Amino acid sequence: MHNDKRDIVVVLRQELRIVLFGKVHQQPGSCQSHPAITKALTRRHVVELRNSSTGDPELNIPIEAGGDPKESETLVLDLINFLNSISEVSLSDPDNEDAKSNAFEVLSQVYNYVCSPSLDEATVDLLSFELPKAASRFGGVSEKCLEIADKVIDRFVSVCNPRDMLSILCDALASSGEMIKVPSYFVPLLSGIAKVLVSIRRRHFEQVKVAVRIVLNVLKVVSSEPDDENTELKDLFKGALSIATSIHAVCTKLDGGVNKKLRSLLALYVLQVMALGSFRKCYKVSNSHPSVTQLSSFFPYCGLSYLGLITGSDVDRMTSIVVGEDEDDFMSCLSHVKLGASLSVIWGHIYDAAVVAAKEDLISVKDELKNNRTKRWQAIGMLKDVLASVNLPWQLKKHTIEFLLCIIDGNISQKYDDEHADCSSYMPSIFVALQAVQKVIMYASDAELRKKAFEAFKRILADVPASQRFDILKALITNSDSSSMTAILLDILKRELHMENCQRTGVGRNNEITNRENKSCQDTHFWTASVLELVEFVLRPSKGGPPTVPEHGDAVLAALNLYRFVLITESTGKTNYTEALSKSNLQKAYNEWLLPLRTLVTGIMAENKSDYDQFAVDTVCTLNPVELVLYRCIELVEEKL
Repeated sequence: MHNDKRDIVVVLRQELRIVLFGKVHQQPGSCQSHPAITKALTRRHVVELRNSSTGDPELNIPIEAGGDPKESETLVLDLINFLNSISEVSLSDPDNEDAKSNAFEVLSQVYNYVCSPSLDEATVDLLSFELPKAASRFGGVSEKCLEIADKVIDRFVSVCNPRDMLSILCDALASSGEMIKVPSYFVPLLSGIAKVLVSIRRRHFEQVKVAVRIVLNVLKVVSSEPDDENTELKDLFKGALSIATSIHAVCTKLDGGVNKKLRSLLALYVLQVMALGSFRKCYKVSNSHPSVTQLSSFFPYCGLSYLGLITGSDVDRMTSIVVGEDEDDFMSCLSHVKLGASLSVIWGHIYDAAVVAAKEDLISVKDELKNNRTKRWQAIGMLKDVLASVNLPWQLKKHTIEFLLCIIDGNISQKYDDEHADCSSYMPSIFVALQAVQKVIMYASDAELRKKAFEAFKRILADVPASQRFDILKALITNSDSSSMTAILLDILKRELHMENCQRTGVGRNNEITNRENKSCQDTHFWTASVLELVEFVLRPSKGGPPTVPEHGDAVLAALNLYRFVLITESTGKTNYTEALSKSNLQKAYNEWLLPLRTLVTGIMAENKSDYDQFAVDTVCTLNPVELVLYRCIELVEEKL
């Protein structure tokens, strides 16, 4: 038997060499002289192929003498090295049409031989361990090679043990090495896995789970690579979709607990693919329509709803079913499922076809989020991942902002402020969501998107109970690394102080505090000593000394305006909620904040007033309003002292 297998492999190598070098002799400079091929075909012992009818000594195939199993494995390894050398030549020189043609003919011969009825089962099994991976390497050479590679793997899937083939194909995916940069390498392997999954007869959940982990890890890595070939990536995600279809087909054959676990695994897989498929920055949003619709079509079967997805409850439920207590490492391949859940609803917001495929009513979902504050907070917490992701295109972030504006319509009833339900558990995610919206405000190139993001920011902040709102604002200010954003936040704080003061005094109620409940005059969520801490945070940074200007001119101006507003309001109302009028605080502000800043600003102004270059002009323009408000603050403090 071993001699027969050796002869078949030898004949295969002989035929491949005829195909390759029969043409190469007439094509100088092609891959005949490639060192990798030369090395692959060089052996110490040469035995002339028996029954050769050509009589051409060039067609003698080098093999090691002997007939033991190790020799057969060595011959297969030589064949694989030979094929890898052929594919390497073509991949390293994509414009070499001769190399592409040679690769196609070689791979075609491989396919013809693996389809030969003369191959016995033992030989097929021997070839199946390495040939699928070698054939997949040709996928990146050309479309024709990709088709043949797919056929080679199909052949092994049809004649080999499904469980063995699943292991072989998963190993080929996991050990891709440098081929990770060639998405087409994975396409036939994914197609093969999709076909072999439906043939598995036992331990369906366990085997699908192993395959899912490997497939998703590969998709995650490929998605992080530069997007050079859209066509290849589309084929790759088609393969990922075909695996989802196969898992669904397996589910329909099962019942009971196994069906429930497999359906939950399918749900998580679909959500992870939804996220990864949205990552490509150079994708046009419109190009994602078919994949999104197909993925959404699995939601009804998996028990996924838009409301459960956007609040995260469905993800938590599916995860608890699939992932055991000691399987936290499995979640590494599902790291984007919550992002995928959020994106599923956003895609529905973009495409009616996705909503139809998911059998959902998005209008009802939006209404539920408008009317249920807890679920709205959960949704905001989920959507933060979309806005914070550096991998998603701005179009998706734009639609996410628009969705937020839909569910927080600006007419928020303040009846919630009197509710005593614990909301502290939601505040960390709200805080992170606000930070994510800040990034959109700061970095979006579209002015309209920045404007909408700022409106969404204000609405989210207003949705936070007053008892928590100051703490959120304080955390945002102290964690801001942008002078302009700090200035915006301080201005929002000043507006909150103004509204709370009006609420307390009853002044301007109709114009300033519409949609706000008339609360007790004793409520002072914002008028506290912490306001001075924020002023000091800007005017006397932790590193000591006055702030750097004009670099932080926006924040400094906003802090001075806030301090001036507090001084005037406390003096006018004969109050001292913030303790700004206490002698110790006035002296501290005067000596540690204002005077050092005056020295710095006047010095810089003096240096630049006589200079007429653009930087000097910009510096003076920036510091003029700072100087004006600074002197007004000094006057107010001196009056009180």
